Amino acid sequence: GAMARRWLKLGARRLHLVDLNGAFAGKPRNEEAVKAVVKAVGVDVPVQLGGGIRDLDTIERYLDDGITYIIIGTAAVKTPGFLHDACYAFPGHIMVGLDARDGKVAVDGWSKVTGHDVIDLAKKFQDYGVEAIIHTDIGRDGMMSGVNIKATVELARELSVPVIASGGITNIKDVKALCEVESEGIMGAITGRAIYEGTLDFTEAQKVADKMTEKTAKAKEGEA
Repeated sequence: GAMARRWLKLGARRLHLVDLNGAFAGKPRNEEAVKAVVKAVGVDVPVQLGGGIRDLDTIERYLDDGITYIIIGTAAVKTPGFLHDACYAFPGHIMVGLDARDGKVAVDGWSKVTGHDVIDLAKKFQDYGVEAIIHTDIGRDGMMSGVNIKATVELARELSVPVIASGGITNIKDVKALCEVESEGIMGAITGRAIYEGTLDFTEAQKVADKMTEKTAKAKEGEA
C-alpha cells in the first residue's frame, strides 16, 4: 500500500500489479495484498492486475475488490474460450498480456515458445473485445536493454485496440522513443525494474511523456 501511494504521489496515472505467486500457482495467492493496494489508491487511479487468473469467478471477485482491468496471459493463449467468455461477461475490463520472442508468443512464464504469431493472435483477441494488448518483448524484459520499438509498432499498426508496451524499458530514452510512436496506437508503457533501480526517474518520465503527447495532440489539431 505504501509503495502504491508513493507512485501515486509522484503522478502515476495507473498501477500495474502482478500476482507472481498466483501466476505460478494458476490461482490467486495475494488477494489481501491486492485489496490493500486498491484501498491505498482509492478511486483516483485505475489498477490493472494479472497473474494466475483462470476463471470467471476470480475475475468477478477482483472487479468487486475494486480492480479496474484484469490481465489474462497464458490462459488466453491456452484456453481462448475462457478469454472469449471473460470479454463477453466483463466488457471493458479485460486486457491480454502477450509475451513474444521474435514475433512468436511464449507461455508459462516464458518457458515455452508457441507457434502462434503475435499479430494473428492479437487480432483474434481484438475480435473477442479485449480492451488493450500488453506486449512484452521477452528477449528484453528485465534485461535493461531498451524497449523493442519495432516489434511494438508493428503490432500496434495492425490493431485498432491500443497496445501497452512492456519489457526492456530502461531509461528516459526508451520513454521518448515510445512517445514518438504513440500515434501508431501505443497507449502507454509499463515499467517496474527501471524505476525501482533508479535508471529511470518516474516523475521526469511522466513529465516528458505528457509534454510529447501534448505536442502530438496539438499537431493533430493543426491537421484537423
